[in-house]
Order: sequence, then structure tokens, then C-alpha cells
Amino acid sequence: MSGFNLPGIWAIYRTEMARTRRTILQSVATPVITTVLYFIVFGSAIGSRMHQVAGVSYGAFIVPGLIMLTLLTQGISNASIAIYFPKFTRTIFEILSAPISSMEVVLAYVGAAATKAILIGLIILVTATFFVPVQIMHPAWMIAFLVLTALTFSLFGFLIGIWADSFEQLAVIPSLVVTPLTFLGGAFYSIDMLPQPWRTVSLFNPVVYLVSGFRWSFYGSGDVGVAASLIFVITFMVCCLALLSWVFRTGYRLKS
Repeated sequence: MSGFNLPGIWAIYRTEMARTRRTILQSVATPVITTVLYFIVFGSAIGSRMHQVAGVSYGAFIVPGLIMLTLLTQGISNASIAIYFPKFTRTIFEILSAPISSMEVVLAYVGAAATKAILIGLIILVTATFFVPVQIMHPAWMIAFLVLTALTFSLFGFLIGIWADSFEQLAVIPSLVVTPLTFLGGAFYSIDMLPQPWRTVSLFNPVVYLVSGFRWSFYGSGDVGVAASLIFVITFMVCCLALLSWVFRTGYRLKS
């Protein structure tokens, strides 16, 4: 088959986006309400006692962290559920036997999951402007980090959906690994505020690099260098793509 099967990609992509429209309350309203609660709790309660962090008001400081938290959780959950349900209902065999390549399947599912995560992230950004003044010093880099992070963690979520054999396994990595790492990754504080050796330990948390790079695009400063953040995101994406290539080549948990 020469070129991309665009009708096949569009069919899967459109189906996944339609599922979001059917669950609009869960898909969009819930993250926005959660963000408002974060601002009420963290922005008001903590912000009234800690006025500035790294020269930025605390309420504005947590905005990139909130968006990054949303990108990670939404990208993973959307992509993992999208591929898990065809496995659960046994319709995955129809997809595997269809005239569409594995790359095109990944492109459709991951593209839809990343699109939903980006849209919700942008909605949260708009919501945040009603609470605090938000400044974006490097808008092009902000969009780049937004898209790269959404795509990378949608790929990661796709892998989780393939690996999971039950709904419990589907939730274990996001709830027990990703969410704690995000809360400990500088989403709501600067790791420069931590005493040693905890600051050094935090540098082994991959989420620190994501949050720091994204925050740099807003305010021009971060806990680590922007180059390190970019290298981490791209490296993780390449690793996910390599693993997905192996999964489709071997049929791991897809054909059994």
C-alpha cells in the first residue's frame, strides 16, 4: 500500500472524537471544575501566604503545572481507553485485519487522544486567565511543548492500553506512578525551594523536566534548562515509538 490510508485514519480519528462529544461532561467539564478547585485551594489558601515564586505570583506560577498535569493524565487516559476497549470487545481483530497499517492505526488513535488533551489544556489555560494574569513569553515554545507532551504521553497511554488485561491494570500506572510523579515534579512549587538532598533527588523525576520546560515558555525561567526538557520529551517519544513498533511486529497482547 503506497502512501497513507487517509480515509482509514480519518475514520478512526473521527470515531474517537465523536466519543468525546458523547461524553462531553466527563471529558471537558470535569477537568475544568478540577482546575477551578485547584485555584481555590492552592491559589487562594496557599497563595495568600506565599505571594511569589521565582518572581511570579503563586497563582500564575501554578498555571503551567496545572496544564501539564492535565496533558499527562488526559493524554494517557484517552489513548489507553481508546485501544483497550477494542481489545476488551474483541473488535481489535477487525482493526488488525483492515487495510490500514500499524503506523496509521497509531497515528489515528494517538492523534485523537493528543487532540483532546491539547483542547482541554487550552480550555484550562483560558479558565486560568479568569483567576490570575497569565503571561506567555515564548508562545511558539509553549505550543511546541504542549503538542510534544500531548503526543508523547498519548503514545505512552496507547502502550498502557495494549499492556493492560483489566480495568485495574489500566488505571494502576496513571494513578500510582504518573499522578504522584506529577505532584512531586514541581507542578505546584519550585524544586529550588527544597533542601538537599531532596532537590537532587527531584532531578531524577522525569516530570520535573516537562513542567520546567513548559513553565519556561510562560515566564522565561525554570528549574532545569529548557534544552534538557526538550531532549527528555523527544527521547521519551522515540522510546515509545520504538516500543510500539516492537508491539505491532510481535503482536504482543494484540493477537492473543
